[in-house]
Amino acid sequence: MLTTELPGRIEPARTAEVRARVPGIVLERLFTEGADVKAGDVLFRIDPQPLEAAVAEARGALAQAEANLFQASSVARRYEGLVESRAISQQQYDNAIAARKSAEAEKLSAEAALKTAELNLGCATVTAPIDGRIGRALVTEGALVGQGEATPMARIQQLDPIYADFTQSVDELLRLRAAVAEGRIRQDDDGAAKVRITLGKQGYSQEGRLLFSDVSVDPSTGQVVLRAELPNPDAVLLPGMYVRVQTEVGMEASAIFVPQRAIVRGTDSIARVLVVDRENRVQQREVELGAMRGRDWQVTAGLEQGEQVIVDAVHKFQPGDQVEPVTAN
Repeated sequence: MLTTELPGRIEPARTAEVRARVPGIVLERLFTEGADVKAGDVLFRIDPQPLEAAVAEARGALAQAEANLFQASSVARRYEGLVESRAISQQQYDNAIAARKSAEAEKLSAEAALKTAELNLGCATVTAPIDGRIGRALVTEGALVGQGEATPMARIQQLDPIYADFTQSVDELLRLRAAVAEGRIRQDDDGAAKVRITLGKQGYSQEGRLLFSDVSVDPSTGQVVLRAELPNPDAVLLPGMYVRVQTEVGMEASAIFVPQRAIVRGTDSIARVLVVDRENRVQQREVELGAMRGRDWQVTAGLEQGEQVIVDAVHKFQPGDQVEPVTAN
């Protein structure tokens, strides 16, 4: 099985900025910093008294609007019979109808103002928008928040599942897609390619799946940014961590691998190796490299099966040298 190993960085699946949506003084902080929270958990309480007063004022305005509408509707009903008997002018009746419609509009505005006041009162209780792990509090009790802006109060990150972002060349991406399409690599039930990440000297590893739907191109390098989704029930993987991401690129029975130390690059950056021919003379050969597997490079072109490659002290040999090859350890 051929694999590639690339550096990656852990990213949260979702991030939510908890902000103050109404102005006021913070009365309480109701969570432990660094703890796991559920969507809907109460995090902060903002002083509700000014907001309660605004709700009461809006209710009074709505009651006044309802009274005005009742009066305007009564006048319009009385004038409806009078205009038919020509006891009043058509203009007076039209004015009564307009007054009733104006009162109806005032009532709608008062209802909207009451609803806004009630929503603002509800925002005095700040809750978690998503499940995840909450960081440190960005405000303390007694702080004035929401005065002219939505003040940041805390940050929540979803850690299970979690993402690992890494980059590959476009050629490697096309090769990986082909391997998935041909069924040469392991896939999960949804048809996604499997990946494995490793972390630290302790050798922690976790298997996940590759999300082809989250492919994007880094405009600064032109490389493709890939994303892997990983289960993280114990929250070992944290945002910002550097990991090694191993992706399978399929089975290849004729794959040729050489140790990394056998590859020589000149000023032209072309990869070369030194091979020993049948007459035990050194020859230089340009090669094309594929994926890395541990400390070995895959050679995709330039070498044939069974050829002898110098892997130790390669800089001591020149093309044409006569050598006595021995098997490397």
